[in-house]
Amino acid sequence: MRPILSRDVMESSSPALSVAIAVLAALLGLTGFGVYTAFGPPSKRLDDPFDDHED
Repeated sequence: MRPILSRDVMESSSPALSVAIAVLAALLGLTGFGVYTAFGPPSKRLDDPFDDHED
């Protein structure tokens, strides 16, 4: 019985695919962190610089 991810498949995959997956994972991670920071519990500590300088 052969394993599902055989050695042939892993050796024939392009390095560009690995780089693309890493970039996509980093982009999704940073986007998720930004949304969490903007709308999650840490957003209570954010201040609006435009409100600080009203006339």
